[in-house]
Amino acid sequence: MTDATRIVLSSDHAAIGLRQAIAQHIAAQGWDVVDIGPTTPESTHYPKHGKAAAERVASGDCQLGIILCGTGQGIMMAANKVTGIRCGVCSDTFSARMIRQHNDANMLSIGARVVGEGLALDIVDAFLGAAFEGGRHATRVEMIEG
Repeated sequence: MTDATRIVLSSDHAAIGLRQAIAQHIAAQGWDVVDIGPTTPESTHYPKHGKAAAERVASGDCQLGIILCGTGQGIMMAANKVTGIRCGVCSDTFSARMIRQHNDANMLSIGARVVGEGLALDIVDAFLGAAFEGGRHATRVEMIEG
């Protein structure tokens, strides 16, 4: 596990089941999970859930975040509007590892209608198991931060 101990999870209605599976998976690994997502299947708006999770990370309340919606795209866009957030949507383990190593991503987005549970858990493990490499990548992250 990384130095981070608290991780926020959220989703819209399309990803409740997968979000809960991820929460159980990472809690079993020792992460302090803060799940702020909906628990009932009524339609809800992904932007408010992405923003709420991103604000927890940006404030320092949580060190990392994982957010989900149908594709992972919309909720990721909402999260990236929050200053200090670097969130990428991933549907493979290589990308999940690289957004941490090269982009110092502090949030991961997953599409619940894109990947199954087994792959999603592998993606989460790749993201959480990677660390920022710094060096030449630090200059690029500074450029992203503007």
